[in-house]
Amino acid sequence: MSSPADHTTVIVGAGPAGLTAALGLARYRHPVIVVDSPRAPRNSASAGVHGHIGMDGVTPDEFRARAWRELSRYRTVERLEDEVDSVSTAPGGGFRITLGSGGSVESATVLLATGVLDVHPSGVDGFAECWGRSVIHCPFCLGEENAGGSWATLADNAHLAGLSAVAFRAWSEDTIAICPESMPGLDTARATARSGGGGDVVTGTVRRLHHRQGALYGIELADGRILERQTLVWTPPQRQQPLVQRAADELKLTVDDAGFIGVDDSQCTSVPGLYAAGDLTSRWKQSVTASTAAGAAAADAIHMSALLSAVHQ
Repeated sequence: MSSPADHTTVIVGAGPAGLTAALGLARYRHPVIVVDSPRAPRNSASAGVHGHIGMDGVTPDEFRARAWRELSRYRTVERLEDEVDSVSTAPGGGFRITLGSGGSVESATVLLATGVLDVHPSGVDGFAECWGRSVIHCPFCLGEENAGGSWATLADNAHLAGLSAVAFRAWSEDTIAICPESMPGLDTARATARSGGGGDVVTGTVRRLHHRQGALYGIELADGRILERQTLVWTPPQRQQPLVQRAADELKLTVDDAGFIGVDDSQCTSVPGLYAAGDLTSRWKQSVTASTAAGAAAADAIHMSALLSAVHQ
């Protein structure tokens, strides 16, 4: 396993970005090893993929199953169900990928497509049960499935609070933003939320979510008030997978202020030959469609790089 073909690419992660890149490279007859973690994927709580033409409503499990059935037709694609412990530069050029099982793989190029980790709040009863159902991180992803009823969103920015309460009326005629009492600009946010009717701003801290088998019906605040709500938009903080964080530190990758991996238009990081695609590169462009587009762009760039390398040998 330690001596693959000269132009092998290792893809770390088998989500939309990684699987799309694998298919693109397979179509170029480029040797690919996809390291697929046995852990449940980040979107496993979702009832379906939405907004991606031809896949709208397909479950994450079925999305992945379809992708692997398609990839199984290509002889240049290998699937490894394993964890990746580290990605480092190899002494002779290229990269060494150390696996959780103890083995290693060397490759000319690497694509990081691990996604990110959502940092769920601690001490909020009911969050885990509602997450991905009636507590949603993205109205584009799950707004249609939660349309109607009463909505709330958590916000700590006055502009976003007022804007969200208005924008979410596409899915609900009764929307509120829950904000910290100390948030500057509360009056402005409240005025924006109330414009046109149907919106408001409430101050407080969420302590408990009341639900029936994941179906939200009340949001309890720290002071004991209960807001009758059926959908809560809560976008939690995110952090990189430990592997990606280690690689960023050890290889000195360029990252933005929030820790997302910097890439160019070809999805290449600041280290030549090391690419990244999907949610780990952007906080605000996280969707199946955006990830598949990034994976396709990375595949094209990796293949062109391999061609140019072969020409100049």
